[in-house]
Amino acid sequence: MRLGIFCLAGLCIVGLFFCYNAYGQSTTYDVPNNPGDYLTVVSNTEGNEQTLHLPLKEFLFNVTPHDDASGNLVSLSLELKPELNNLYKDIGLFDKPRDIVFIYPSFTQAAYGKNGFYDFYNNKCDTTCLTVPIPTGIHGSQSSSIAGAWALKLLNYPYLKDEDVDKNPDILKQYKRVIVLHNEYVTKKEFDAITSHPDVLFLYPNALYAEVKTNYDDNTITLVQGHGYPNSSMKNGFGWKYDNSKFEYRVDCNNWNFYKQDNYTLLNCYPEYKILYTEQLLRSLQSVSPADLLDDINNWLRYPSDQSAISELLVDYDVKGTHVPHWVKNPAIAVIAGDIDKTEFAHLIQYLSDKNMLS
Repeated sequence: MRLGIFCLAGLCIVGLFFCYNAYGQSTTYDVPNNPGDYLTVVSNTEGNEQTLHLPLKEFLFNVTPHDDASGNLVSLSLELKPELNNLYKDIGLFDKPRDIVFIYPSFTQAAYGKNGFYDFYNNKCDTTCLTVPIPTGIHGSQSSSIAGAWALKLLNYPYLKDEDVDKNPDILKQYKRVIVLHNEYVTKKEFDAITSHPDVLFLYPNALYAEVKTNYDDNTITLVQGHGYPNSSMKNGFGWKYDNSKFEYRVDCNNWNFYKQDNYTLLNCYPEYKILYTEQLLRSLQSVSPADLLDDINNWLRYPSDQSAISELLVDYDVKGTHVPHWVKNPAIAVIAGDIDKTEFAHLIQYLSDKNMLS
């Protein structure tokens, strides 16, 4: 089973119709003294520039960047790797109920476009830039979490766009879990539909940050409030108490972790690039309680012989067993400290399961 999305110079195939635009960013395939081992990307969100070195050999997808003559990243190709089909079935929704949906932030894509909200914020135009067309296609960038959307679509997750939810808020009731990406700009109807759902996973911080209104007669959105408008004291336009925008610029996601607030699960970083090569992050999206991962490791460390503690730990990695070797204590402590990647620890648990060392 092979599903591909390819975007280059405006040509897109597959039903999702995704294109990636990342003007102003640059990319190479190496870092000093390590040629060919990394894809180097300059992340530039609202002027906050950070350089990331992404490990090519760990990518879960075939990722090909395409530059313009000046070396700026203008598009990406993203496809499944045939040799990882078994992994995709494990972490995707190919052989499972498609009852988890993600919402593509089409309104946010519009806000970041040319002659959009950010040109107004940067004093490049007047308030006429606060009304922008709703995109007819998906030509996203890092600001609209396009890489995350690509990855989920390739893994056979169903999706909706902002306008789908705004027009029919009850549509979310069809799904067991709703995954919110960088849906920074939403309508009040969409905000209410998302926040009233019993199981929402906010995969990106800074979601639900500003209110917009729609006009489907001319297919536009207009900023109502939020993000310093109509006055500088206006931050979150909904007054949402669980706003986690403080994590928006943590783009390396080196010590990512989900945490719980009310019936919401939120991530403590911006995973736009991490999601391309972090198996455990993608696996967690289907976990009953994604935020329990570190808690369950801690609980096992405290009660290593307790069968419920063992069971809760192993279920996080979708394996069964009645025993975890005592020496796993050291790597478990390292995971909590952030010294070992969560995916590496997951591979260790899977190895122990494969070798029948958990019974």
